[in-house]
Amino acid sequence: MHDFDERPQHGRRIDIGSLEAFDRFAVRARSMHGWRIQDVDLRERAAELEALDGDGALLLGADLPDGAKERLVGQGALVFDDVPEVPFNAYRSTLYAPDDLVAGLEDGYPSSFDARVYAWSRTRHHDIANTLAAALHDHSIDDALADWVQGRAIVGIMGGHALRRDAPEYRQAAHLAHGLARAGRVVATGGGPGAMEAGNLGARAVGLSTDELDAAIDELAAVPSFKGAIPEWIASAQRIAARVGDGVSLGIPTWHYGHEPPNSFATSIAKYFQNSVREDILLRVANAGIVVLPGGGGTVQEIFQDACENSYAEDGAWAPLVLLGERFWTETMPAWPLLQAVMRDRPGAAGIVLVDTPADAVARIAAFEPELGTARAA
Repeated sequence: MHDFDERPQHGRRIDIGSLEAFDRFAVRARSMHGWRIQDVDLRERAAELEALDGDGALLLGADLPDGAKERLVGQGALVFDDVPEVPFNAYRSTLYAPDDLVAGLEDGYPSSFDARVYAWSRTRHHDIANTLAAALHDHSIDDALADWVQGRAIVGIMGGHALRRDAPEYRQAAHLAHGLARAGRVVATGGGPGAMEAGNLGARAVGLSTDELDAAIDELAAVPSFKGAIPEWIASAQRIAARVGDGVSLGIPTWHYGHEPPNSFATSIAKYFQNSVREDILLRVANAGIVVLPGGGGTVQEIFQDACENSYAEDGAWAPLVLLGERFWTETMPAWPLLQAVMRDRPGAAGIVLVDTPADAVARIAAFEPELGTARAA
């Protein structure tokens, strides 16, 4: 597992998040010292565990054969069981898929995994065990996401959550993402409805023509909003997602806004409890730049949060920040003049730009070649 904390690790540490990885190391090892085993079902590996010395190992939410826990703890391992009475796996070792979040939807949205976790999150704040469970979950998602971003040129698309599917701006956002994906970039959004859904849709449909993408949007517009119609809104997206292709994109939503359902078009989803962490991570993984669509207060916050990083970046360490919609960003929500002032005489000033068409935004992003490998430094 990689980590967003890029400080060097001292000593020997082996991160194991799958049964295949365990088997690969166990076949030639005698000791588990330094092993970090997270969310792996080891119930069928009794003989292999018996042959290994557990001193110095850490096991998080691993399923063990009978008697193995006691033996490992006796040898000096730390073993953390699943957190009881929470509706999620606090030690999850992979990102979510769209179907993971809506599991149980056939019994109504309140019965879905996503809605049950949101309901739990609204009552957890006075229980230290529940707070710890949420923090462990978010750390596990951090680990999984840090692995996922490796080697990818990721562009963040920011925009309003209230945008309806039948709005022209929704179509514009989808075509923006479609163009970015065709230019070899991986789209990341906040993973929710509105412009976020449009962004993940456009990226998923990378193999379609623009006319075919428009036809998919027209079909989606029959259920224009999730408000009052969450099951229908999800079902319509699932039907489209099943046939538009499997272009890769990322969603980073939060249960802080759990009343908004996740969209079905992101192929991988890093869902967090802590919104402030999620906001920071969403911007940091965007090593190939940010494109900002018209939006409200949250979108404006994201502009200047990203600008803060770019304003202190060394020459060559910034990433593009593209505002799409000249009239909106100079008149309706005049963030552009302030952004210019913030970036004046800073190396990152070369990366800010105001454009009026998705094609211009794609061209600006495509001209930038990011350093692949990790998220941007904080």
